[in-house]
Amino acid sequence: MQYQIIKPMEERTKITEYWSPKYIGEMNDYQFKLVKMIGEYEWHAHEETDKLFVVLDGVMIIDLREGQVKIAKGEMFVVPKGLEIKPSAESECHIMLMEPKQA
Repeated sequence: MQYQIIKPMEERTKITEYWSPKYIGEMNDYQFKLVKMIGEYEWHAHEETDKLFVVLDGVMIIDLREGQVKIAKGEMFVVPKGLEIKPSAESECHIMLMEPKQA
């Protein structure tokens, strides 16, 4: 069996496009992806699954219909399935997502 070390902090420096998730690994039926973001994304919901956001660098904002969550470097937030969100970042932010393979 071959073992592989994944270095998210190094992998994030290879991302050149905003809002374009980059696959870095998986565990069971889940994938880990890195995203570089700035500005606003559209309102959307993930009807079938919860979604985990981990901020690697910067500050991510998630607008909710009932309020807002700010997630800073080293923090994580789980968005429950079906909850409508609008992610954004005022300045460049790097995040790691964990979601089911089919998402």
